[in-house]
Amino acid sequence: MKKNPYFNPAKPHHRPGGFQNNDPSFRRKHLHEVLRWKWQAWRAGAPYPSTTPIPTVAPELDFIHANAKAGVAMQPAMTWVGHITVLAQFGGLNLITDPVFSERCSPVQWAGPKRHTPPGLSMAQLPHIDVVLLSHSHYDHLDEASMLALGAQAGGPPLFLVPLGLKPWLAKRGLRHVVELDWWDEQVIEADATHQRVAITLTPAQHWSSRSPTDAMRTLWGGFAVRAPDCHLFFAGDTAYSKDFADIREHFAAEQSPELGGGFDMALLPIGAYEPRWFMKDQHCNPAEAVQIFKDLGCKRALAVHWGTFQLTDEALDEPPRALNAALQAQHIDGPDFQALAIGQTWRLPPRFNGN
Repeated sequence: MKKNPYFNPAKPHHRPGGFQNNDPSFRRKHLHEVLRWKWQAWRAGAPYPSTTPIPTVAPELDFIHANAKAGVAMQPAMTWVGHITVLAQFGGLNLITDPVFSERCSPVQWAGPKRHTPPGLSMAQLPHIDVVLLSHSHYDHLDEASMLALGAQAGGPPLFLVPLGLKPWLAKRGLRHVVELDWWDEQVIEADATHQRVAITLTPAQHWSSRSPTDAMRTLWGGFAVRAPDCHLFFAGDTAYSKDFADIREHFAAEQSPELGGGFDMALLPIGAYEPRWFMKDQHCNPAEAVQIFKDLGCKRALAVHWGTFQLTDEALDEPPRALNAALQAQHIDGPDFQALAIGQTWRLPPRFNGN
C-alpha cells in the first residue's frame, strides 16, 4: 500500500495508506456491489425519467458584477451555478464551491455523465474569483478544465483551498496558489478591498475520494465553514448523514452565540444522488437527511445543491426538490428557509451584523 505522507497517528481519521471517516463502520462499496446496483437499476428501468423541466433563470449579471466590486457595501448573496457549484459573495470576497463547468463529469469529455442543464453562469460571466473551495477529488466536484480556467483568469489566480493530498495534483497542472487543510484547520483571509477578516475551516464529512481504481481514500474530503462579519456560510460538499454536523455546530458555538449573530446564515446542502439507499446511504444524504443536517447545524437558511444537472443515480433528476418539500413539511420547517433555487438564481441575504 502506498504510504500516506500526511499520516498522523494521533488523528483517528488518518490511516497509514490514506484517510477514513469519523464513523469507524464506514467502508467503500466493492465491485460486486456496484454491479448489483447497475443490474437492479437496469431491471427497474432506472434512472427514472424526469416529469418536469429543471428550472433555470437568466443570471442577474448587473447585480453580481456590481456586488463583486462593492467592497464594504457588498451584499451577502449566493448564486446557484448548477450541481454543486455556487458563487458566494460576502466578506468582500467572491468565492466559488467545487467549480464544475465542463459538459461531462468524467475523466474524458466523450463519455461519462453529461450535463442535462447548462451552467447558470458561464466561465466568462463570472466575476474575478478570490477563493475556490474544493471539497474532494471526485470528477463531479474536481473538474480539471474548470480549475485550469480559473487559474488563468484575468487579474491573477484565486486561492485554492483543498483537503490534504490535493495540492500535488494541482501543482502538477501549474496551479500553485494552493493551501491544503486537514479537518478543523483554519485559513484566515483578509479581503483587500474591505480589510475584513474571513476565517475558513475545513470540516469533517462522511464521504470518500478517488480519481482512479487505485487511489481510493488517498486524499481527504470535507466541507467548509466560512465566517466573515457579514455572513457565516457552511458548504457541506458531498456527505452522508452523520454525527459530524452536531460536532460542527458545537465546534463553532462560541463564534455563533445569539449575541454574536447565531448559527450559520446559509448552508449549502446536497439533496440529490441518493438512490438506491442500500448503496448510497453511507456516502450521500437524501432530502430528509439533508433537513436533519439543517437542524443539527442550527443554521438559519439552506440552499439545496447537488441535483438537477448530472444524472448520477437512480432517482429522477427532478425528484429531489419534491422529496425535500415533503421532508420540510414533515419537520414543520418553513419552505423559504430551505430552498431549491432555479439554476442561475441569486439568493440575497441580510447582513449578519443586523442580527438576522
